[in-house]
Amino acid sequence: MRRLFPVTDETAAPGERSGTSGGGRGGPGGGGGEDGAGREWSLAELAAAYAYPEAGAGSGPDGGREPWLRANMVSTLDGAAQHEGRSQPISCPADMRIFGTLRALADVVLVGAETVRQEGYRPARARAEFAAAREAAGQGPAAAIAVVSASLDLDFSLPLFASPLVPTLILTGSAAPPDRVAAAEAAGVRVVTAGEGAGVDPGRAVRALAERGYARLLTEGGPRLLGQLVAAGVLDELCLTVAPMLTAGDAQRIAGGPTVTLPRRFALKSMLEEDGFLFTRYARP
Repeated sequence: MRRLFPVTDETAAPGERSGTSGGGRGGPGGGGGEDGAGREWSLAELAAAYAYPEAGAGSGPDGGREPWLRANMVSTLDGAAQHEGRSQPISCPADMRIFGTLRALADVVLVGAETVRQEGYRPARARAEFAAAREAAGQGPAAAIAVVSASLDLDFSLPLFASPLVPTLILTGSAAPPDRVAAAEAAGVRVVTAGEGAGVDPGRAVRALAERGYARLLTEGGPRLLGQLVAAGVLDELCLTVAPMLTAGDAQRIAGGPTVTLPRRFALKSMLEEDGFLFTRYARP
């Protein structure tokens, strides 16, 4: 893996580094090994590259951290977020290492009910490589999973609900079917009301999670949920993997649903590359 942006003395080509001809900044190059080019990055290096913004106490709800919501998605060159209904065919080993790292950094993973059904979601697992860092950050052994669902039409016998390391949450509206709410609670699921009527209000969902101590938020979609978060203006960061693939067809984009009044511009924070896949980070200004 190599870092393409931001360009530093380590990522610039040998002839463009400070102290040589051309000054201290240049285009991305493949000179040297200090930038990690040509080798697999360690989990510690990935964790440092994807660290959440620093936040002091007292800035968020109840004196805690201000919530920060990042999304992690993958897309082909022609904009497909899935192939035959799943994201795995357009992923790669490096993408999955980053996927695992982002989960290990998060307090909670926010996911839509349809994605849970299609992707066969399982609970986040504790990883020994991140145990000390999570303990130092005041986090539990693994991220909680928070499922967004209006109908609660979910199989509560699945491991995500029946045997998670950290209790799974469901975010729903006040008009959710009472029998499904009762079934979820009987399975040990924590049901959180985050909207009036049947739907979930994205801003209220973020606040509800932050009030429960979940300030480092991660969403893995699907596209409908991400579109709702974008339209509501609550997304702070997008980690987008661009797969060097073309699929054509009518697959969903990474975000769907309501249209924003004006396109929201995000700033490029970093870009990594491995085997032709680009791993980008964009954040709100």
